[in-house]
Amino acid sequence: MLENAGAIVFTPRERDWQKNEIIVDNDNEILLPYYTEVNINKKWQNSGIKGFANFGKIYGDKTNPFKEGTTRMVQASKVKDCEISYQPGFTKSGRYAVYVSYPTLPQSVPDAKYIVYHKGRQTVFNVNQRMGGGTWVYLGTFDFDYGCNSDNRVVLTNESSYEGVVTADAVRFGGGMGVVARGGKTSGLPKCLEGSRYYAQWAGAPESVYYAKNGTDDYKEDIYSRPYMTNWLAGGSCFAPNEAGLNVPLELSLAVHSDAGFSKDYSSIIGSLSICTTSANGGLLASGMSRFHSRTFADYLLNGTNRDIIRKYGKWNRRYLYDRNYAETRCPIIPSAIIETMSHQNFPDMTMGQDPNFRFTYARSLYKSILRFNAGMHGKPYVVSPLAPENFCVDFVANDTVMLKWDRQDDVNEPTAVPTSYVLYTAINGYDFDNGIKIKGTACKIKLMPNTLYSFKLTAANEGGESFPTEVISAVYNPHATKTILIVNGFQRLSAPAIINNEYSQGFDLNADIGVCLDKTLGYCGSQICFDKTKIGTEGPGGLGYSGNELEGHIIRGNEFNYIPVHARAMMKANRYNIVSCSKYSLGKNIVNLDKYDCIDMILGLEKDDGRSLKYYKTFTPELQDLLEEYVQRGGNMLVSGAYIGSDMRKDDEADFLKNVLHVTYNGSVRPSFSNTITGMGTSFDIYTTLNEDHYASTTIDLISPIGKAFCALTNNEGHSVCVAYDGKDSRTFTMGFPFECITSEKKRSAIMRGILDFLLE
Repeated sequence: MLENAGAIVFTPRERDWQKNEIIVDNDNEILLPYYTEVNINKKWQNSGIKGFANFGKIYGDKTNPFKEGTTRMVQASKVKDCEISYQPGFTKSGRYAVYVSYPTLPQSVPDAKYIVYHKGRQTVFNVNQRMGGGTWVYLGTFDFDYGCNSDNRVVLTNESSYEGVVTADAVRFGGGMGVVARGGKTSGLPKCLEGSRYYAQWAGAPESVYYAKNGTDDYKEDIYSRPYMTNWLAGGSCFAPNEAGLNVPLELSLAVHSDAGFSKDYSSIIGSLSICTTSANGGLLASGMSRFHSRTFADYLLNGTNRDIIRKYGKWNRRYLYDRNYAETRCPIIPSAIIETMSHQNFPDMTMGQDPNFRFTYARSLYKSILRFNAGMHGKPYVVSPLAPENFCVDFVANDTVMLKWDRQDDVNEPTAVPTSYVLYTAINGYDFDNGIKIKGTACKIKLMPNTLYSFKLTAANEGGESFPTEVISAVYNPHATKTILIVNGFQRLSAPAIINNEYSQGFDLNADIGVCLDKTLGYCGSQICFDKTKIGTEGPGGLGYSGNELEGHIIRGNEFNYIPVHARAMMKANRYNIVSCSKYSLGKNIVNLDKYDCIDMILGLEKDDGRSLKYYKTFTPELQDLLEEYVQRGGNMLVSGAYIGSDMRKDDEADFLKNVLHVTYNGSVRPSFSNTITGMGTSFDIYTTLNEDHYASTTIDLISPIGKAFCALTNNEGHSVCVAYDGKDSRTFTMGFPFECITSEKKRSAIMRGILDFLLE
């Protein structure tokens, strides 16, 4: 949220959850084919300054990787005279953070031009090399393809508007696994799960930053490394002019924690508190300002979260504002605060804290408090960035032209958070999303190239920044098509894990349902073992909430809101349909006439009313049931897939919908124990049924049986019906008790989709 609002954010821990890491550097001869210097009129040469080098080794105490290698430099030019290409060989496609490093010299330019090529798209950064030399500088996170090619790399040129030199060192892709050893071994975990003490060493910080306790106490060194690294970076800048450092103008420091403690009545929310320190260094910050600004900051945070959460959810608890001696508020030389978000030991707090919707509200509140405090410090008005647009859809308005439509989403609590424009991002076939085009209004036309998969996402914008993007929708124009398919994304759910809370037991049952995170999570150690309420307050084995460690270090993928392109890509293999798409919330709003579509593909994923989410989700709401029933009665054809097609429709009227519209009955759910293979339609294929980092898993499958003239089309490994097809007089339906997009093989997805469409439309 801060970055969307225009802030530059430094995190003292590794920010990228990508387990893979590739470093391209002039010192690594093994990777030299991927490091290429192109000299035109000027030539790269050794700068004489030490820089990063890593030869695949593990780092012990006091070893600084930024003192192990050499760096390069070249004279800057108004016109590009030379460049360096950093072209990694990706062993796995995916999203990778991109970091660059360089030395800072007296003649360094403030606008060194880096070009990131990500799946064929280009994003340009002008980096101020007069600051931040000798550490990792984050540019952004991008999608990259498997392999080694020029469409996936970073290029540094010597083009600059200033006289001076452009310097170069290494470029790093991805977060990677821990490489700093303690006690003779590394953690075995991704760097992002290691403490700041480890990242500080990896990032080239001096020993004084991360070695405060002489290597004897990881816990304390981790705490101290956070403010010390902040000071090291900020030293020499306008906010710390008399301190030594890398001249990075860090203005504010915030530590986001959870707190210990529990309510003995099992039901009371503990809530939030904030912390500052006003007495250190004679009550002054490095700029000469009073440390009471930190108290103001802490007060903004505490009051803001309490106000925003109560407005949204009706309950929360404002605890205290402590002015006390904590390292993360005492040691920083810039305004600083700690926000203790909630108690991680208190179940009522965590039932909210585990819900992604609550996290969004809390994060937005923190962002707004930072914004207000910063604006007040500079005596300027502020504008809050808007919320994401709603009801996003795309439809044909001419043979090769589509109309994109959406609605603005108002923030009733923030009068300034009104969008003044929108930014449309487009991805074509296998290329990444572009850098967006600015649009006024809530609609635009796009002309499509034939037989090309277009995918779109949209943000709202104003003077305060950009919102998060909408879900991804897609469109395909086929010049020979006589039929059009509408893909509807009905998988909107975000939720905490399943809850047990009765007279005797309390906790989260990950085995019943781990919930749905936004994108991905690293937030679980393992399944809860002890649910006994009488063991509240007991630490360790046998205590309420005690859990296993089988999930420690494992990334679990959740809802990425990008499944429409997966379905559209599979449909394209048939090469005879036009394709449009929308959010399910657009039905009856921006999509009002379903009759013009020959088939509806309803994506339901893990959608269900789980009874615990802070937002209501349902496979088929009453309104949606009415729309789809009318559509089928008028001769429409429909593909429906999801993990809770039947299990979320148990009431009598809901069962009637399944019977009358989809021609299925629900026969229970199964949890695949030893096989994830589905058989039928002349083939067999696997689906994602176990938690993993690549795709969300359908950990249960609904058993659905045909009614009347309907018939079983697919079975699970035990021979039970998991898919039903119905060939009616006027319409046809195809219902899957698992998500179509969970089919692991793209080739199989295309083959199955072609068979489905042949049945529904031919």
